[in-house]
Amino acid sequence: MAAPQSVVPPWQDDAMAIKRSWDEPDCFGAVFDAHYTEIHRYASQRLGPHAADDICAETFVLAFRQRHRYDVSRSSARPWLYGIATNVISRHRRDEVRLLRAVNRLRPVSESAGGHEDAVTEKVSAERLKVALAKAIAALPADQRDVLLLVSLSGLSYEEAAQALDVPFGTVSSRLNRARKKLRKALGGSNPLLDEEDMRR
Repeated sequence: MAAPQSVVPPWQDDAMAIKRSWDEPDCFGAVFDAHYTEIHRYASQRLGPHAADDICAETFVLAFRQRHRYDVSRSSARPWLYGIATNVISRHRRDEVRLLRAVNRLRPVSESAGGHEDAVTEKVSAERLKVALAKAIAALPADQRDVLLLVSLSGLSYEEAAQALDVPFGTVSSRLNRARKKLRKALGGSNPLLDEEDMRR
């Protein structure tokens, strides 16, 4: 589905586009244009590509309907849209857990003879880690999984995740800490969703 052309000049921020959309609804298209791809990717990563179109459409319909309640003192609608998407996904939580469990049931590719032993070994190791990670993420409580995936998968800062989930900054930090501890334990001490950049946020 092609995104509609923006009716708001690109130099204006989301808050200005949303505020203009209160009187000129077509102006909301600029917010859609700016964030559709990112929100669609997030929905696809959480529930799979089959559900991403519906999740993304529902997210933007809800955002449009709620645009009069948007805090225009926040120039970027990114955290707000991620929050709406996360709430929509939470209504489809069973699908997410089912997807993660399906990944867990996948068996790593078997090693084959030939000149590509190192590549095959790396692929097998990566597949095993992917399966273990999916199982560990599926086992997390929903609130911890949401924070973990917003920060580690979607790249939101702690502050943006707090805005998205409408919780205090400290709550994001504590949920993320608990989620990472559980992942480390489940993965035998390693945590592929933790990097130095996350540590500095």
